[in-house]
Amino acid sequence: MRVVVVGATGNVGTSLLEALADEPAVEEVVGIARRMPTIELPKTRWLRADITDDDLEPHFRGADCVVHLAWLIQPSRDEAVTRRTNVEGTERVFAATGRAGVPALVYAGSLGSYSPGPKDYAVDETWPTDGIPASFYGRHKAATERLLDRFERERPDVRVVRIRPGLVFKREAATGIRRLFAGPLVPSPLLRPGLIPVVPDIPGLRFQAVHSKDVGDAYRLAIVGDVRGAFNIAADPVLDPDELARALGARKVPVSPGAARGAVALSWRLRLQPTPSGWVDLALGVPIMDTSRARDELGWRPQHTSIEALHELLEGMREGTDYATPPLSRRTTAPARARELVTGVGQTPR
Repeated sequence: MRVVVVGATGNVGTSLLEALADEPAVEEVVGIARRMPTIELPKTRWLRADITDDDLEPHFRGADCVVHLAWLIQPSRDEAVTRRTNVEGTERVFAATGRAGVPALVYAGSLGSYSPGPKDYAVDETWPTDGIPASFYGRHKAATERLLDRFERERPDVRVVRIRPGLVFKREAATGIRRLFAGPLVPSPLLRPGLIPVVPDIPGLRFQAVHSKDVGDAYRLAIVGDVRGAFNIAADPVLDPDELARALGARKVPVSPGAARGAVALSWRLRLQPTPSGWVDLALGVPIMDTSRARDELGWRPQHTSIEALHELLEGMREGTDYATPPLSRRTTAPARARELVTGVGQTPR
């Protein structure tokens, strides 16, 4: 097989390339990225392309599968920029896949695709995917789900798979994740269990996480397997204030949803951190996902718990761990995180 991975240099993309390196059914991987990496990986050759502007069809011709992972989290202060990549760029990827005659398309859906749902029981992949309206991430994920619905109607011959993971963590992505969500002012040495003093006990705060390498393996299985449709991907346990307090050795402090939104919104407006309050609404609104279909039909089994994935992330943040691709590298941040401060927290694309 020849597999094209669009957005191959990020958190999930690098894990997928590692998974495909050991997959005998895959002979060649074409990693497409907006910013070229210098790292060499088995079976992989790199191509530079921007999904918002470049002609993608020539890169897709002859492929057995296109995997679309490219997505912008930042700049959170300019939705026109993020939408151009996330929605308009995704539409261009789908169109080029169809024109190139690629027989399979695997798309990076998300827990954030789902409409508000229950926290006390798990929902399957048929739950509505209209997103969380207050979150630009949720709005964009919902819009791309509709684009993929249309693509499937127009191209019934293409095998389409939607992978919908929870929060995705790994040690090597720690620098990139901190840059995207926490910003340059977070004191990294304190990010360790026992030194994080409190966990906000917010009603409705229950969410799911999964290790990036386990997500990469889910994509691998979707590429080589004879499967279609959506698959929820998450590890146990579900993370809530009780689990977080135990895992971090912290105590719970009651916080209302309104206070949490207000604090995040204020610190975002003051450019103290890059995450707008819509992420709070997303965390409190998305349902708990049932992963039975991934386990039964995809044959997926996570090798890490959600707590292990969280601990890896925190250790990586504390140690400044990175990976030699532009989205994950310390070089993107510059010494003392100066570039983030100079260019504006949450203002520039990452």
